[in-house]
Amino acid sequence: MSTDSTAHLADALAAGPVVLDGGMSNQLEAAGHDLSDELWSARLLAERPEAVTEAHLAYYEAGASVAITASYQATFEGFARRGIGHREAARLLSLSVESAREAAGRAHARGITRPLWAAASVGPYGAMLADGSEYRGRYGLGVADLERFHRPRIEALAAAAPDVLALETVPDTDEAKALLRAVRGLGVPAWLSYTVSGDRTRAGQPLEDAFALAAETDEIIAVGINCSAPEDIRPAVTTAFRVTGKPVVAYPNSGETWNPRTRTWTGSPTFTPAQLTAWHAAGARLIGGCCRVGPRTITEIARTFRQS
Repeated sequence: MSTDSTAHLADALAAGPVVLDGGMSNQLEAAGHDLSDELWSARLLAERPEAVTEAHLAYYEAGASVAITASYQATFEGFARRGIGHREAARLLSLSVESAREAAGRAHARGITRPLWAAASVGPYGAMLADGSEYRGRYGLGVADLERFHRPRIEALAAAAPDVLALETVPDTDEAKALLRAVRGLGVPAWLSYTVSGDRTRAGQPLEDAFALAAETDEIIAVGINCSAPEDIRPAVTTAFRVTGKPVVAYPNSGETWNPRTRTWTGSPTFTPAQLTAWHAAGARLIGGCCRVGPRTITEIARTFRQS
């Protein structure tokens, strides 16, 4: 488990860089697990939780200091569709945090001495729909509706005492407003991370406006970008830091393109360690990878910052 308090995580981000993990789904698939399911990696919380722990451990051993839990697609509504009741769903959400903690404990037992932290993933409403709408936003729901959707899951994850809540892959400002409301007063810090296209959110709002929402929210210890093309990272990091003054989190996809209809990736990776120092210079303090970024790349990121 983590050897440092949550406050120390905020201190580490302010100094940075801190290395984040890579994609949970690609690591599970590499281990032979079938994720062709609406629950995606969250299904393994119920069926193969040890696989989730092993995936976290692989990233800690690769050089990551922060592991994002397998709760991105874990929601009460999604579990209910599979016949899993509210109480069991809450247990599985808690288990997602416990799995990251267990992996950290094993890593420390194997001789890793650096602090290791657990970030509880809170994916967008579109992740529950499992139809690719997290890359569009604009679900037809208002801020209050989205807050009602997110609050129970966020409260369940917060009760498991993660070091931070990862409000990630947020496609539009309405959902960001709902998430910011939902984390207030919980006593657990959070980061807010958008998925972007160019200089706008996936729903088309200017990033300046999107990041400004978090500038005065005390619970938000970092803002940034994830699940986006590597070439969009540096300008978005620059904007996030300029608008908020907060440490920036940056974890792009590999650069390949996801087709939600065929559920396949196309194209070639464009994410390289050569991009990292520019992101750090622009304000990024928590840097890792998202979809299709595995332990080998995380090791390269860790090595790059050890040498800088």
